[in-house]
Amino acid sequence: MAPNAQTSTGGSFAPLRQTLFAVLWAATVIGNTGSFIRDVASAWIMTDLSPSPAAVAMVQAAATLPVFLLAIPAGVLADILDRRKFLIGIQVLMACASIGLMLLSAAGLQSITSLVALTFLGGVGAALMGPTWQAIVPELVEKKDLKGAVALNSLGINIARATGPALGGLILSTLGAAFTYGIDVISYVFVIAALLWWRRPPAAQDALSERFLGAFRAGLRYARASRELHVVLARAFVFFALASSVWALLPLLARQLLGGGAGFYGILLGAVGLGAIGGAVVMPKLRARLNADGLLLAAAMVTATVMAFLSFAPPQWAAVIALLLLGAAWITALTTLNGVAQSILPNWVRGRSLAVYLTVFNGAMTAGSLGWGAVAQGIGVPYTLQVGAVGLVLAGLAAHRLKLPRGEADLTPSNYWPEPLTAEPVEYDRGPVLIQIEYRIEPVERAAFIAAVTRLSAERRRDGAYAWGIAEDVAAPGLMLEWFEVESWAEHLRQHQRVSRADADIQAEVMRFHRGEGKPVVRHFLAARRSD
Repeated sequence: MAPNAQTSTGGSFAPLRQTLFAVLWAATVIGNTGSFIRDVASAWIMTDLSPSPAAVAMVQAAATLPVFLLAIPAGVLADILDRRKFLIGIQVLMACASIGLMLLSAAGLQSITSLVALTFLGGVGAALMGPTWQAIVPELVEKKDLKGAVALNSLGINIARATGPALGGLILSTLGAAFTYGIDVISYVFVIAALLWWRRPPAAQDALSERFLGAFRAGLRYARASRELHVVLARAFVFFALASSVWALLPLLARQLLGGGAGFYGILLGAVGLGAIGGAVVMPKLRARLNADGLLLAAAMVTATVMAFLSFAPPQWAAVIALLLLGAAWITALTTLNGVAQSILPNWVRGRSLAVYLTVFNGAMTAGSLGWGAVAQGIGVPYTLQVGAVGLVLAGLAAHRLKLPRGEADLTPSNYWPEPLTAEPVEYDRGPVLIQIEYRIEPVERAAFIAAVTRLSAERRRDGAYAWGIAEDVAAPGLMLEWFEVESWAEHLRQHQRVSRADADIQAEVMRFHRGEGKPVVRHFLAARRSD
């Protein structure tokens, strides 16, 4: 199916024919390259400031912790703010962090505290940028080229991953830390210039537009009620928490076990990027042979093998080859989990739910970095990598039994619900709202009906209900009452817009049990106010 889609749209690189996407894509490649250059400098400088594994792992944790803390609020902001202006502000913030690193390094005043603090500030910018940048992609290309644009974004990141670390290591070893950070500052200029050049049309006014707190609660309700998302999050946490050991300890691995310098460390990171590009190229062939569960298990096995191999301090050339394999395995796990998450999310909550995914991903990386750093402090880097490898193999085999969702449901809006009838206009902020739906069923079908309507309850909660229940009339066998509560009238109207075609199919299955005249009776109740 994928090759046909690509042929019909002119191939994988068709989105680059659209000037707007091409300019912003090129700018992000430059910006991400600068970020990788900065990260190499920060990780290596920390090994100069302190040989402690815990201190070195702290840099990785400082970069990922903000994403863990801020990804969900960032996803909400991406839905309610002007995304172009928001991205410009984020780039300015990240540039300020790199300017601080550059000036402190030039003055010889860099310390563990300042390095971790400014790395954390840069991580805040990355946390705010991630969901927003994903959200603008549909605005940059035609709908037929959307999948190609998403694939090109992944390719761009790995181009930066392949070139940035090697450049960072070379510049750091020849020109010093201050110049290295200065290159990163210049990269932000290109990104800001591209965003200023983009003339994004103003968003249309919508009376039902969500506000921050309401959108935040709606996103959390969806994430809490979606079992399919729970499976993806659980599999992601297990993999990344255990695999994070190799990332947290890579600077020490390069210096202490492999005897390399800053340039060699950059080469190792560049090998990861090249491996990721190679993995992306062969991914279609792998998908033809393995499903998502098989791909994730294979990625875990390859990653564990590389970790165990590196723990025995192989020759430098062999370590580079191992990092190529690590990059291929890493991109396989990332694209598999992200692709499944994308396939199970409706558009109205995609940004917020992907932010939840990013929160789990970065939480696993942060906790793993701190944990593995502490373990390495006690037992050493080689044994820590071996423990992580064994844990990844065992956990990968155990988690393989928790199958990833197939993501084949039609999540496009169905307009299945009719507009609610009201005696007079209702203020949008009135609430809470109680909705009651009255079914009349055959008593012999009671068990089958309850099973079907229970499946419907997950859809009610995902789309905005914070409470749900099913009750029966003790005086009239077969009279069943479904009820659910929503925080406001506006949120209930949004529920009408959120019902997907897959949800409509579930509701149609429930309706099949109704034996009363006409459709089930639907009533809406608003919390009474003393002033009414």
